[in-house]
Amino acid sequence: MLSCRLVLNTLLCAATLPALPAMAAPSPASAEQARWQASAGHVTIMRDKWGIPHVFGKTDADAVFGLLYAQAEDDFNRVELNYINALGRLAEVEGEAALWRDLRMKLFITPQDLQAKYAASPAWLQQLMVAFADGLNYYLLTHPAVKPKLLTHFEPWMALAFSEGSIGGDIESIDLKQLEQLYGKRAPAPLADAATPRETEPRGSNGFAIAPQRSASGHALLLINPHTSFYFRPEVHMVSEQGLNAYGAVTWGQFFVYQGFNERAGWMHTSGGGDVIDEYLETIVEQHGKLFYRYAGALRPLRPVPITLPYKSGAGMASKTVTAYFSHHGPVVREAGGKWVAVKLMEEPLKALTQSYTRTKATSYAQFYQSMELRTNSSNNTVYADADGTIAYFHGNFVPRRDTSFDWTHPVDGSNPATEWQGLHAVQDTITLRNPASGYILNTNNWPFAAAGADSPRIGDYPAYMWTLPENARGVHAVRVLRDQSHFTLESLIATSYDSYLTEFEALVPALAADWDALAAGDPLKAQLAGQVAALRAWDLRYSVASVPTSLAVYWGQQMVAAASAAARAKEVPVADYIVTSLGAQERLQALARASARLAADFGSWQTPWGQINRFQRLSGEVDQQYDDSKPSYPVAFTSATWGSLAAFGMVAKQTTKRIYGDRGNSFVAVVEFGPRLRAKSILGGGESADPASRHFSDQAEMYSRGQFKDVLFYKEDIEKFLERKYHPGE
Repeated sequence: MLSCRLVLNTLLCAATLPALPAMAAPSPASAEQARWQASAGHVTIMRDKWGIPHVFGKTDADAVFGLLYAQAEDDFNRVELNYINALGRLAEVEGEAALWRDLRMKLFITPQDLQAKYAASPAWLQQLMVAFADGLNYYLLTHPAVKPKLLTHFEPWMALAFSEGSIGGDIESIDLKQLEQLYGKRAPAPLADAATPRETEPRGSNGFAIAPQRSASGHALLLINPHTSFYFRPEVHMVSEQGLNAYGAVTWGQFFVYQGFNERAGWMHTSGGGDVIDEYLETIVEQHGKLFYRYAGALRPLRPVPITLPYKSGAGMASKTVTAYFSHHGPVVREAGGKWVAVKLMEEPLKALTQSYTRTKATSYAQFYQSMELRTNSSNNTVYADADGTIAYFHGNFVPRRDTSFDWTHPVDGSNPATEWQGLHAVQDTITLRNPASGYILNTNNWPFAAAGADSPRIGDYPAYMWTLPENARGVHAVRVLRDQSHFTLESLIATSYDSYLTEFEALVPALAADWDALAAGDPLKAQLAGQVAALRAWDLRYSVASVPTSLAVYWGQQMVAAASAAARAKEVPVADYIVTSLGAQERLQALARASARLAADFGSWQTPWGQINRFQRLSGEVDQQYDDSKPSYPVAFTSATWGSLAAFGMVAKQTTKRIYGDRGNSFVAVVEFGPRLRAKSILGGGESADPASRHFSDQAEMYSRGQFKDVLFYKEDIEKFLERKYHPGE
């Protein structure tokens, strides 16, 4: 005789007797909850003394479930906001001001398309996407006090909306003001105030790989040093009995370690590889009330797509419908010179998610290379090292093949079929390195032609579109500190990555001294700047919290950047290069006078030590939070990457304080040694938790400000020694 039991709200067997109509099948909601609870039972989360979650599961799907649950515990707000933004629904939370950001996303992403891609994905990846949604939904079920801003239930397909995990993101290259001018019929916005005395912190990162012949232990080493907005990624560890054992930084809401390592291999992404986004000038013709564009001597109809944009208003919810237009190249995003500009970029969320996840399980160069052959890591370069002693470099990964007779740094003629992409370059044809004789590899968002000293790739061997950024001050600095060193240890690699020299001022300070020397004796600037020039002339170009010349140099540099930004944009050169090569003597001297006045006004004297100005203050990330000079903060010696500082610390938010409070730069940083037993050290900006009431909100803040690293607890026995809490999700 059959018996039936109801376990965890799920009917495990169905009675076949028609006399029992009351025993209906469980509701979809209860079936979901039963699945969540079963998954939670297979997951153990071990929080170490820093609050870092080490998630252990029987399967990869269990580890994904636990990882998303743990992320939600630490900062559900950021997890949710990342998906609200990725789905083009930010205006539903933030109001009409976010409409154009939403439109930008919806030009490329629709739920229907992602749902179809989810349905077509392999079973193993579907299981991970289900686990992703289940982990977040189970968190919401077990934390009823948490009130989402918008997303009360996560769906598996949503993982594809945020799949590549890049530092900047391809879609974000589309200018919102220009998008609004086209579709909102709004007049062009005025340029930003050129007198704003603050440099923009460069986006990017540092990656160093050290070969065994240059390390003290004879094992390969890797530096993982992303320069992102602070609190952009937490530090996590995910392990399963199916071979997953990845540690590193994960972007909030994603289920793969983005920059990190397993026991056998490590990977570091830096932005600024090849040209992966192209713009096409479309010649528009109107006929009989319809729009066409010229292509190959004929007219093709533009595809109109009505896009509804809901937004929060004072009266509740409202919406705006925009008719967007698409050529076969892609969506039209702006107008230029009487033509419309369509943009073409990578649109492979399924492959991108596959590549992002599979590389975390690669335990050899061959396996890592196999994941790279998916060719969907569109925004990034990759610095690699492993336990076999291999170090490697990939400059970009997704690189469309194009006709080199065109200038791909500017929009090309969309009517000419010769401007079409011609497939993708094979990985072996892109700019790569493996085990260079130099024994080191570096990238600092600079060009690849200094990545390994004399063994670097040669510029003439590759089409110009395979690289986009020139050399930078960090690249010059990195070459110097790596090329002459050997016997690297984890500790000396950390010290190297925080080397205090500021290469950008090498040419600027002598030029300033010569400018001052050339002034006539009666020139007011001669006496006014005598002390400042003497201080800079005697400076060793190294930052420290006690350094007065660092304060003076940075404020002077900010004034020069502000004065030169418009001209640098017009010449399409980096502003840091422009101030070295193109500013005149009077511009340099007047900038120093303004910098001195600013320091005196804000701090009482231009002779103010850098550590009194440059500070780290931990914020939770809430919209209404502001930096505050009256609240506690820590002095930080390292500067903006603009000046050649390898460790980066800069401010992007509008400065409303006298002090500088960094919000971009070093965030999660790690150094790894791959030997018979892995060793690693790391530091995280502030702490793991976004909750100010948590001890892990700021327990790493002072260490971060000093560049002091903690030991990574990678092995279970070490985690147990420093265990704070061990639990299953939901407990």
